[in-house]
Amino acid sequence: MSKHIKVALAGAGAFGIKHLDGIENIDGVEVVSLVSRNLDATRQVAAKYGIAHASTDLADSLAMADVDAVILCTPTQMHAAQAIACLKAGKHVQVEIPLADALKDAQAVVDLQRQTGLVAMCGHTRRFNPSHQWVRNRIVAGEFNIQQMDVQTFFFRRSNINALGQPRSWTDHLLWHHAAHTVDLFAYQAGSRIVKANAVQGPIHPSLGIAMDMSIQLKAENGAICTLSLSFNNDGPLGTFFRYIGDTGTYLARYDDLFDGRDEKIDVSRVDVSMNGIELQDREFFAAIRQRREPNASVAQVLPCYQVLHDLEQQLNAG
Repeated sequence: MSKHIKVALAGAGAFGIKHLDGIENIDGVEVVSLVSRNLDATRQVAAKYGIAHASTDLADSLAMADVDAVILCTPTQMHAAQAIACLKAGKHVQVEIPLADALKDAQAVVDLQRQTGLVAMCGHTRRFNPSHQWVRNRIVAGEFNIQQMDVQTFFFRRSNINALGQPRSWTDHLLWHHAAHTVDLFAYQAGSRIVKANAVQGPIHPSLGIAMDMSIQLKAENGAICTLSLSFNNDGPLGTFFRYIGDTGTYLARYDDLFDGRDEKIDVSRVDVSMNGIELQDREFFAAIRQRREPNASVAQVLPCYQVLHDLEQQLNAG
């Protein structure tokens, strides 16, 4: 239960740094290897965080006998293959959202996790944000039931840059990345599987090759509904805003902050040990390793989300 966990982290970009910052607050965990595309830049980040080993090849980290677990913050297109490589190397793995950009690849990760018995978790951070945890606690206590969720995911990203304003080596995707957060959260908070899903998208960007605007409708088996609007064209407030409309209240979640329907702020500072959703996500990963249990947001738990995304992609491709 008190095992010192040694971690390799792949991807020293915007989200990799968020994980490194969060892990600094977690006792009994040490990042011993850092992997990213540019060796000089990787060494600089490693030096800043006191990480002894730096490389451009994940295989180097997987070959280290003292590495217990890996956190993958790499481009979406690499997630499934790298997660499989980690499991085959006998390492526990947390892969940032999305688990994959194709259902068959997500299923392959789940299948291998079941064979190995290792902890495999996906970074569905909304399950861990204190704002959403507060709502979840009311739902579990029987004090609140979702009738509708109205969600806006808005960015201004007409060129291929990351959250730090740096050029990306890969292309982001509204459906497989950003919609994954809401599709999973809706089913999780409703406590009911999604039985109906529809999507439409706007024009395909001539150079990025992706839709820059998308609208998704979801219905859960228990009757709850969700409307999700996504855009890379929005030149205004950025981020994702979740409105929960329920039988006993209305709540608006903005990342780790929560407001009621009259925009009065709700104190969520005591919901968990931190206000940082990424840190809480990492704490769950390491706790599951120590306790030899399935984590919240395990790859098996989030697989239904990727089935819905697959179905939506089939709809969009058809017309």
